[in-house]
Amino acid sequence: MIRLSIIGSGNVAQHLIKAFIKSEAVEIVQVFSRKKEVLFPIIDPSKIISAFADLKRADLYIIAVSDDAIAEVSQQLPFQNRLVVHTSGAAPIDTLDSKNRRGVFYPLQTFSKNKTVDFSTIPMCLEAENTIDFDLLEKTAKSISKAVFAIDSEQRKALHVAAVFVNNFTNHLYQIGKDICDEHRVPFKVLKPLIKETAEKINALEPIDAQTGPAKRNDSGTIEAHLALLSNENQKNIYKILTQSIQNNGKKL
Repeated sequence: MIRLSIIGSGNVAQHLIKAFIKSEAVEIVQVFSRKKEVLFPIIDPSKIISAFADLKRADLYIIAVSDDAIAEVSQQLPFQNRLVVHTSGAAPIDTLDSKNRRGVFYPLQTFSKNKTVDFSTIPMCLEAENTIDFDLLEKTAKSISKAVFAIDSEQRKALHVAAVFVNNFTNHLYQIGKDICDEHRVPFKVLKPLIKETAEKINALEPIDAQTGPAKRNDSGTIEAHLALLSNENQKNIYKILTQSIQNNGKKL
């Protein structure tokens, strides 16, 4: 059985704890959290610690904290030559202190505290400095997910940027859509079937083949009418940029 400890208590840490608790191949030795009470509903309080000096030996230590805190946390670990990984999509492997063996255990998904996720479908992007450590990460990942990939730091950085476009930016566009609906007293729920169909379409078509709308058709009359309707300059600028991007898509430079 793989013995691991998790350092952190945020969204990613909490979802990992819940996933590993269900795994028969993994034992959570400890969870480090400055605020123990946050984790009381999730794991046995006797496993929660708040001092690095209390960390017991484990096969793997997963640092699940904000990107800016990874280096500092890894430097504070009171041991050497053990396998320590972070869960960031953007931070390179060498963000971790070199006194320990280093790796990355990145679940490519958006996490919210009150939203349950099916970890078996989440892509796990792994990186390690040697084959033995990678094999351990792979076994750990496969205990909770059916989608495991070897992804180096440069590839992961590109994936993270792509994820910002398809997730964070897309969600922001949902908010703009809701703002427009609210301004004109239209219920946003009218758009939800369209949002669902657009997302599901990607399972059958390439994005370029799924593209529709006035920009794709070069329907200048509709585009001008939309711009005239928008009262918010930021919304107008975003509309223009995205319209131009769609129209330029596929053109040779």
